[in-house]
Amino acid sequence: MLELFLNYFVVLFIVVDPIGVASMFAALAHDESFAQQRRLAIRGTLIAAAVLVVFALLGDVLLRALGIGMPAFQIAGGVLLFLLAVDMVFARHSGLRSTTVAEQKEAQRKKDISVFPLAVPLIAGPGALTSVLLMVGEQGREPMVIGTVLAVLAAVLVLTLAMLLLSARITAYMGETGVNVISRVLGIVLAALAVQFILDGWTAAAMGSPEEEVAEVITI
Repeated sequence: MLELFLNYFVVLFIVVDPIGVASMFAALAHDESFAQQRRLAIRGTLIAAAVLVVFALLGDVLLRALGIGMPAFQIAGGVLLFLLAVDMVFARHSGLRSTTVAEQKEAQRKKDISVFPLAVPLIAGPGALTSVLLMVGEQGREPMVIGTVLAVLAAVLVLTLAMLLLSARITAYMGETGVNVISRVLGIVLAALAVQFILDGWTAAAMGSPEEEVAEVITI
């Protein structure tokens, strides 16, 4: 389980990108006092945690209700994560890993940014939600697997909260260029992980395809 924890931790840490989130939070909350920034960071992290835990526990139920198989979701999730990795490598800011221009303008008019855009989509964005669903669905709904996923969520969110509380210092020390360099390196790793998800989904779909089952029956 330690290996599973480390694998999932790497995936979720890269997808959430605590350093990148901290830099965006610093830009959005620069007019607030330190005490208010602290309250926003804690509240946003807790809301994101609630959203991600709900997806971890009930996401596969939603997929079954929609008639979506895990191989199809693995392929779709892999494609989504690959697009996210492309954004990270080229330091592009799209709705996948950050807020859009329209969302940034809306956020600047809000006094409380803890729900939007901090909790969703900066922390619990499409990539993080997809990753959580893939983690649970890939290994099955065993209590040990779900416990591992929840432990990974807790670890990544604690690190994210720490980065948010230190956001001003991180931004001042690293600058936008430093944040983008780290993001590019992590993006390359995420691209490889995304391709692996796609290959796993493709293999699972091929092994469970009706044509192959018919071929096995004929062979027997």
